[in-house]
Amino acid sequence: MANNPIQEIAKIAHHIPLVALQDINNRIRDHLASGGKDDDPYIFQQLRYARKFVKEDAG
Repeated sequence: MANNPIQEIAKIAHHIPLVALQDINNRIRDHLASGGKDDDPYIFQQLRYARKFVKEDAG
């Protein structure tokens, strides 16, 4: 698993449809603004969601 899920999302962002990328960004931003950390399980959940688009793009 990635050490920094936000950086990993940034690396694969070009595979993610804009609307989904905006949703991921908003969710992460809201999580961090509410006191969450960038290595919380919720951020890794967003990474798993983002990775689904990479698999779809490759398939």
